[in-house]
Amino acid sequence: MFSPFERMMSWRYLRARKKEGFVSVIAAFSFLGIMLGVATLIIVMSVMNGFRAELVDRILGLNGHLNVYSETGTLNNYMSVVDRLEKIKGVESVRPMIEGQVLISVNGAANGALVRGLSREDFATKPLLSESITAGQLSNFGGQNVAIGIKLAERMNLSVGSDLTLLAPKGKATPFGTVPRSASYKVGVIFDVGMYEYNSGFIFMDLTSAQKFFQLRNAVNSVEVMTKNITVADEIKGEIIIAMDGYAGVYDWRDANSSFLNALAVERNVMFLILTLIIIVAAFNIISSMIMLVKDKGKDIAIMRTMGATQKNVMKIFVLTGASIGLVGTFAGALLGTLFALNIETIRQFLEGISNTELFAAEIYFLSQLPAVVSWDEVLTVVLMALVLSIGATIYPAWRASRLDPVEALRYE
Repeated sequence: MFSPFERMMSWRYLRARKKEGFVSVIAAFSFLGIMLGVATLIIVMSVMNGFRAELVDRILGLNGHLNVYSETGTLNNYMSVVDRLEKIKGVESVRPMIEGQVLISVNGAANGALVRGLSREDFATKPLLSESITAGQLSNFGGQNVAIGIKLAERMNLSVGSDLTLLAPKGKATPFGTVPRSASYKVGVIFDVGMYEYNSGFIFMDLTSAQKFFQLRNAVNSVEVMTKNITVADEIKGEIIIAMDGYAGVYDWRDANSSFLNALAVERNVMFLILTLIIIVAAFNIISSMIMLVKDKGKDIAIMRTMGATQKNVMKIFVLTGASIGLVGTFAGALLGTLFALNIETIRQFLEGISNTELFAAEIYFLSQLPAVVSWDEVLTVVLMALVLSIGATIYPAWRASRLDPVEALRYE
């Protein structure tokens, strides 16, 4: 594609010389701009991918792929619903469940939380929960013993064996008015699922105890459905709707967490567009450096033309010169960005250690660790985009060089 003569001239123009120092400085900044733009884009997109993957994994680890609920608030004959759901092809497990808001009271301090009632067997079959126990044992869960998140335990100064009082939002009517309904429980398990929302605001309780506390007797208010493959959840959702025949409603995990997923998608797209501008600015730097190089090398171009070089040869020399800056900068940026993304948690801890500041607050970002998932398809897309912009930036200056009139260039020499 490029002759030895064209490669030789291109390499000579890339080397720094004293009288061409300013041009070389601009070319160096163009290289750094391309490198940093590509690296930043890869790092940010990897972090956004990591956020989505971590959030989805934790959401699905603690919630069902699908949920069946009664529009009246309770499912009285829920075992028949469970039987019907278990017969649907593709359904892996069905868990009756109770959810309700409560107020926690400990030594005069109060805090809101969401109680989720499920059996010990169902608690054990959720790996994200059963494998995240930091204090207590799974056998402690049940009866008057509840499981709470580590952040909630720290905030309320609770440990295994501590007492806490739960107040239900619906009280009981008395001749003196409505009295808040309350019950005392012990902390049997403390868990850390790595997601601030669950660690700070969830309490898991045995299903029988939850039925008693919320006065649902032999009823529940939702049934959680796990499918064998999340990709077929939409098909199974349709079959569940048919099976329920209007008796209960159905929503999936995306409906329940649409605000999270939409916010991530919008932020990801906006960040991609904004950071792409860095690469575009670096491409403009290539244009300016190449225009200055063409102006500086006018005499050289005229001499090459008089010695037999064609317009095509000249154009290819300057395209190769500019493209080399973009090519090296792009691949250096891709390498830097990939290595940074793969080791981002270690880098974060190092920076926090030397600066003594918290760079990634769990209560703000919902996760306890900074995640990053490198998508090689996205890396390839970023690399190709940077290469196209870099090569495109050389076309006009190279065309100007090829159109230079040798007579005019040498007239006053």
